[in-house]
Amino acid sequence: MKHIKDELNNLKRLVQMLAAQFGRDSEIVLHDLTKDYEHTIIAIENNWITGRHVGDGGTNLGLEVLRNPPNTNGDIYNYFNSTAEGRLLRSSTLYFRDDNGKVIGSLCINTDISKLMDFQEYIKEHAMPPESHEVEEVFSNKVEDMFDYFIRQSEIAAGKSAAEMTKEDKIEVIRFLDGKGFFLITRSGDRVCKFLNISKYTLYKYLGIVRRKAEEEEGAGTGGDDTVL
Repeated sequence: MKHIKDELNNLKRLVQMLAAQFGRDSEIVLHDLTKDYEHTIIAIENNWITGRHVGDGGTNLGLEVLRNPPNTNGDIYNYFNSTAEGRLLRSSTLYFRDDNGKVIGSLCINTDISKLMDFQEYIKEHAMPPESHEVEEVFSNKVEDMFDYFIRQSEIAAGKSAAEMTKEDKIEVIRFLDGKGFFLITRSGDRVCKFLNISKYTLYKYLGIVRRKAEEEEGAGTGGDDTVL
């Protein structure tokens, strides 16, 4: 498959089939990851679970895969996360690749298991297999929420507020954000410049330092051309 649109009709039918099979408590989402990341959703069923619609964007987890493509297929099964409203979800994500191995789309299943929490023994046996693991994933239909999430995480990683950060601290924040795929989001550069109180020129300078160091450490390119800013 060269592009998601090549199999779009079949993939939409697959989304509908999975929604019918698993019922209203399972959200099925198809992403075209070649689109602007704010508008990757091209099909969704049972969207009441996360409140997203066709034309909305992906999550932080998808950004990390795009920024740091895994050597293997990168699919993740049976991980746990929650919505802003507190619904506990069991999720799985499958990534589609083109003929050259580049990630071009994904199919996600998010099952609301909140009702099962009253049946603890049932969950232990059926909904929480021991091989599963927890991943923090942000569901939102507004890119501002994604910005806020990454900014909070960068402050936690730095251990101090932006006003207290030195030049070295700010470079480390940019390193953290770049590794999470933050700069793949349109207008991300403006947001981080405001957060760190630096100019666009300084941002590019720091980003260059970060990526050159990564290239030296890994002995390979880090995909700097993917930056949207």
